Amino acid sequence: MNTSETAMEGKISTRASLTALISFHIVACCVSLAYLSRGYGSYHIYYDPALLGTAIATIVPFAILSYLFLLVPFSFGYFLGFYFYTMVLGYLWLNCFSRFEYNHWLSGASAAASIIAFLIPSLFVTSPIRRRFTIGDATFDRALTLILALGVITILIAASYSFKMVSLDEMYDFRDKINMPSVLIYGIGVVSNALLPFAFACFVERRSYWRAGLTLVVLLLFYPITLNKVAFFTPTWLLAMAVLTRLLDSRITVVVSLFVPLLVGIVLYAVLGLHDTRYLEIVNLRMIATPSNAMDIYNDFFFSHPLTSFCQITFVKVLVSCPYSHQLGEVMQKAYALGNFNASLFSTEGIASVGSLLAPIPVLACGLVIALANRFSSGLPPRFILISGSILPHILLNVPMTTTLLSHGGAVLFLLWYLTPRTAFASQSGMSAPAAVGERLEERLA
Repeated sequence: MNTSETAMEGKISTRASLTALISFHIVACCVSLAYLSRGYGSYHIYYDPALLGTAIATIVPFAILSYLFLLVPFSFGYFLGFYFYTMVLGYLWLNCFSRFEYNHWLSGASAAASIIAFLIPSLFVTSPIRRRFTIGDATFDRALTLILALGVITILIAASYSFKMVSLDEMYDFRDKINMPSVLIYGIGVVSNALLPFAFACFVERRSYWRAGLTLVVLLLFYPITLNKVAFFTPTWLLAMAVLTRLLDSRITVVVSLFVPLLVGIVLYAVLGLHDTRYLEIVNLRMIATPSNAMDIYNDFFFSHPLTSFCQITFVKVLVSCPYSHQLGEVMQKAYALGNFNASLFSTEGIASVGSLLAPIPVLACGLVIALANRFSSGLPPRFILISGSILPHILLNVPMTTTLLSHGGAVLFLLWYLTPRTAFASQSGMSAPAAVGERLEERLA
């Protein structure tokens, strides 16, 4: 069997595996939401067997859209796009059973149009961009050491303001009491969500495992400072992604990263029922269902309240009058008593800013931003992109795009992808010496 035949068989095998995984994932999402309705009705998560036919008739056509994930290669847009696809899938299911009084048909159609508008650029725009500025391998090595040192310095400074070793159940009792300078808060977001995951991915790809381990230790120390679930789970998540990408294709890893945790929660519920809901609440509810639920709640609120016209963005709020004096999360907390209910770009830049009818337009604009990130990362190993960017999808499921770019390090990570020399991982990826020289020559000519 020649090489081309072997490659073709590999592609067919990967596509078959993806088809099966995504199909099971879609079913698991619906089953999980049906289970959650039994114990979390206070979160406005409902299920009515009499409406199951309507829900199936809604989900089946939407499931066809997942065929796009079989056609395109891995990119950061693929990673984020699948997570957003899952979020909209969950919303369309919840929309069939929702007891809120708003235009459910319009909002459902808007959600479907929005995810299509997002996926088209984020999946299909991946061509490399002309890199007018590059850095050498030696400078890149020093930059990784500097990032690690910056992480330690940030920990030491932040710990002087707040450092409490408490459990996940107790963290809410102390988190509101944390008081730090705004500059330091921004610094923590950039370092913990972008710089250190980037450094960890570099160390893993270059097989510098002791430095990768040290990076995870530094990341773990952000939890007692921020008392944030993302900070608590970040080291474990990065390590899991590093292991999965060693064993599986990058696209399969993306699907497995949501499907397996979701499936574990379903199995635990089937075995234990509501006797032990800790895992179900953290993973199935908070991690996966809440972003979908936010779309339902934001649709309900802004169906009968003034739109923000993007005034939730700080610099826009200075330029235009805003009907809300507080952050959107606080507005939702006051209206629905579900905590500080922040949400994704679909709910904020979309529904809250322009309403359901026009929501696909700003969502398309956000998709173009992700397309630019794809172009910035073009030429880098898929495994490296997946690991270094693995925290941002979770943040973007619960935080607006603008906030993620500025406060959580999204823009910094995209810039790092652009600056990373394409020869940095040549020896680890099996690139031949002539090919590596060719890469360097191409960078100099760019």
